[in-house]
Amino acid sequence: MKEYSIGQMSRRTGVKVTTIRYYESRGLILSPARTTGGQRRYDEAALERLAFLRHARELGFGLDDIADLMALAEAPLKDCAPAHEIARKQLAAVDRRMKILAQLREELARMANADDPGHAGKCRVIEVLGDHRLCIGAHEA
Repeated sequence: MKEYSIGQMSRRTGVKVTTIRYYESRGLILSPARTTGGQRRYDEAALERLAFLRHARELGFGLDDIADLMALAEAPLKDCAPAHEIARKQLAAVDRRMKILAQLREELARMANADDPGHAGKCRVIEVLGDHRLCIGAHEA
């Protein structure tokens, strides 16, 4: 059976060593066996779990949702409806963020493309940043 050090796990998945340790502390990755020298030794299942976790994080899933998805992945006979519900909830969150980002983009474009006379005293960017009422809409990120 192939074993990996924490550094090898990090290099193979692109997840930082400190993050791997954090995931262990959260119970998302089981604490592995250690060598007599105290080095962590992970198996192939841990590598696959970490890759799953990283991919889910890249898609924006929170750690609690990832824990639920991992539990479903480990129970292949369970109903997969909860996985779809988690994905729909994440999709709705992405849609909300995209709407906010579109508003931010519109406001930034309006500021950046303003025809200013060339000095900071009449600069639209400075004016808008100084007075939120000059913005065209709410854009809290």
